[in-house]
Amino acid sequence: MQGSASNLLLTIGAALILVGFGFKVAAVPFHMWTPDVYQGAPTPVTAFMSVGAKAAGFAALLRIFVLAFPSLSADLTPVLWVLAALTMFIGNLIAISQTNIKRMLAYSSIAHAGYILMALVAYGNPAVAADSVASALFYLVAYAVTSFGAWSVVMALEKPDAKGLEINDFAGLGRRKPLLAAAMTVFMLSFTGMPPTLGLVGKFFLFRAAIEGGFIWLAVIGVLTSLISAYYYLRVVVVMYMREGESQAEGEPWLNFTTVVMALATVVLSFIPMALFSWASGAVLR
Repeated sequence: MQGSASNLLLTIGAALILVGFGFKVAAVPFHMWTPDVYQGAPTPVTAFMSVGAKAAGFAALLRIFVLAFPSLSADLTPVLWVLAALTMFIGNLIAISQTNIKRMLAYSSIAHAGYILMALVAYGNPAVAADSVASALFYLVAYAVTSFGAWSVVMALEKPDAKGLEINDFAGLGRRKPLLAAAMTVFMLSFTGMPPTLGLVGKFFLFRAAIEGGFIWLAVIGVLTSLISAYYYLRVVVVMYMREGESQAEGEPWLNFTTVVMALATVVLSFIPMALFSWASGAVLR
């Protein structure tokens, strides 16, 4: 990088690295593998992939671009802007038509990758780079807590023959398993970004980072796509409470424990977000 007369080859290399990480975090247009893999894999594996793979991918993406390629931000920022906008829009839009809960959460995962990418768009601006990375890390924690909780509910309803994974299979859950339905409601509200959940605070920090970086229209797209997501997230809540059904759920102790802890964390941490954000800020690479 030092003494180079042209940054062309460096920019091409950075772009190829972005493609690789885009595939890893399921960003559009490198997302096509996600719904089929999420649906086909065993649900516990899918739950780990939705959080672990995404967190690891973004950790590496943030480290490389913030530390190694800040000088290329002028060339890469427009690309990141488009990737974030497309990922938020396409992920949320296609999720509307899904009837299988695993495929719906797959497209939800794609959309959330777009929200995290929104924080990375301003990575080359030293004035906001630290807050942008901290916002991305905060949202990764919020997404991880919410996602693990949602997948634990899915595992509780899944039958041994892989049945029970249609959204209509959640019908009547509010009557038969009120605590499980209440937990799922918390997770759906958090994914949407509604109070009182950690997802709302996470999106606030992401939108603030985008606005401080001068990308107001990207923040507007984030808000609008969040409104789109409310349709398919709240549809799950409507099915649980407003449709008759005979939903059956397994009462495995560790699964119930995970669901309860994640639901409580999603709500309780939303009341003390600055402690978590300070933790994320302290983890920002210098």
